[in-house]
Amino acid sequence: MTLGSRNTEAQLVSVGNPEPTQWQMYDRPPSFTHTVALPNQTITMSDGTKLFVKVSLPGFSANNPEPGPFPVVLTQTSYNTSVGQFVPEVGGANEFLVTRGYAHVVVDVRGTGNSAGNWEAFGDREQADYLEVVEWVVEQPWALDRIGLEGISYLGITAILTSQHNHPAVKASFPIVPIGDGYRDIVFTGGNVNATFIPSWMALVTGLGLLPVELLATDPASFLGAVPDRLTGALLDFQVPTILKALLGEEETVFDEGFWEIRSPMEGVDDINVPTFVVGGLFDLFQRSEPLWFERLNGRVPTKLLIGPWTHIEAAGVPSNGLPRDGVPTLDVLRLQWFDEYVMGLDTGVDDQPDVTQYVLGLERYETATNWPHPELRAERFFLDSDGAMSLDLPADGGEQSTLQQPLNGLCSFSTTQWTAGLTGLIPLPCLEDNRTSELAALKFELPAIDDGIYLNGPMQADLWVSTTASDVQLSVRLDILDPDGTTQPITNGLLTASMHSVDESRSRFVNGEMLQPWHTYRASDRSPLTPGEIRKVSVEIFPSSVWVPPGSSLLVSVNTSNVAQGVPPLLTALVPSLLGVMTLHTGPETPSSLTLPVVPVDNLQLP
Repeated sequence: MTLGSRNTEAQLVSVGNPEPTQWQMYDRPPSFTHTVALPNQTITMSDGTKLFVKVSLPGFSANNPEPGPFPVVLTQTSYNTSVGQFVPEVGGANEFLVTRGYAHVVVDVRGTGNSAGNWEAFGDREQADYLEVVEWVVEQPWALDRIGLEGISYLGITAILTSQHNHPAVKASFPIVPIGDGYRDIVFTGGNVNATFIPSWMALVTGLGLLPVELLATDPASFLGAVPDRLTGALLDFQVPTILKALLGEEETVFDEGFWEIRSPMEGVDDINVPTFVVGGLFDLFQRSEPLWFERLNGRVPTKLLIGPWTHIEAAGVPSNGLPRDGVPTLDVLRLQWFDEYVMGLDTGVDDQPDVTQYVLGLERYETATNWPHPELRAERFFLDSDGAMSLDLPADGGEQSTLQQPLNGLCSFSTTQWTAGLTGLIPLPCLEDNRTSELAALKFELPAIDDGIYLNGPMQADLWVSTTASDVQLSVRLDILDPDGTTQPITNGLLTASMHSVDESRSRFVNGEMLQPWHTYRASDRSPLTPGEIRKVSVEIFPSSVWVPPGSSLLVSVNTSNVAQGVPPLLTALVPSLLGVMTLHTGPETPSSLTLPVVPVDNLQLP
């Protein structure tokens, strides 16, 4: 079954299993020698707000663009086009594409960079702007009515949302690490507010917009009002109020209400009718949703999925994304072939490229498949035993293990690297790469890999029977490869506050009769604090991954009571029902704590 969303229930699907294809190189040399910037301009929206835009055209000298018309690449950024001149990944002209015959249009979304207005992070008015920008582009004399949308992170999200308007000029989309569900992916994972990335990201967008210096030369009157508008918007209207509401537990923010539906692009996935190539990362901020985009688009429009071993900034090439590798081309080449086929209208053979390409941890290589989840996936339930073992057999006797509830666990773990978008990964601290230190007090379970090892590919679920001496408990479930020398390699993790355990089974993913990915409701009316001593089953969603655990190593599962890097309880849940106490995990026939894993036959891999 697929995973549902707020507006759709899970659906039964029939998955075929043809042979996967391998990557074939594509190459088209430059047809122009220069990327030529036109004078800066503004676009006036229907409400009078002016958006700042930079246009780059192909040319044969530094100051003389060719007149065109050209097919267009459109990027819409919140990170300031002025910065994009020096860091193209956040909103600058892509010379690789422009010298191959594309015009590149880059726009500051409202309230950011050099654009006027107030920023509200994918709010209704900003999303309406996307369509008006497309309409402006096709009216320009240098533009054909053939547009490709692209970008990384925020820029990739604007590409996804713009494609949902279904303007006939939009022919293709190439979003890199795009969000799907803002609430579940990152902001309130498991009912916990992300205090690591989200505040710093909002500060970054605000800071990069405080000095709209290029606007001074383009529109001095707008410049004089821009900085006060930025400060007022940040302090009183959106950024600071939103963070405070989240931390203080304001119900319309901390529960899954309309605010989050608007900012969850996956809710509009069925409106997309253009070919879409999705790039994701196994350790990205939006790790959960990137393969879901492929799943929901596959069979309706041409779509491809590439998932690398990346954090958020590594997907952008900081310090490197490691491509080309194992036959997989660079992102520039992949984007060129995608746009050449669907925007420029060339015959590139892109349909014959692999549909799904994933890096497999442990194997340390890219592998291709015909679908996601993997066509040969089976959901296998492994029961936890009080002696630390994992088995397909239900333990004959009941047992329990307890640990002190620690609100600050995970400060120095690989989760810190993931949820700072990869920034702390640039710091050579062993505890940021090996999770042993952060899991010293965790309850641990091992599944040894024998024969040809264990191959997991897809989402996962932990069903934990727990009790606490407090009124609530965070449950952090972490998966690692445990090597023979005792070191660990991170795979993935899940986080859930037990009082938010309500699951809508009609929207959850089932595979061969086992629930493999729960859909939590996160409604205020469904929140249910625990009575001290009450034993409750809590299903924790563990974000998808692809990993081969080699023979001699083990799959290590750690159950802990917090992961502060990924999320902290808002004050609504942290102070009223205390989280300080002792958590007990129950196992055995009556309380069968278990993990359901996406097991794929190892013969699907090319083992060394």
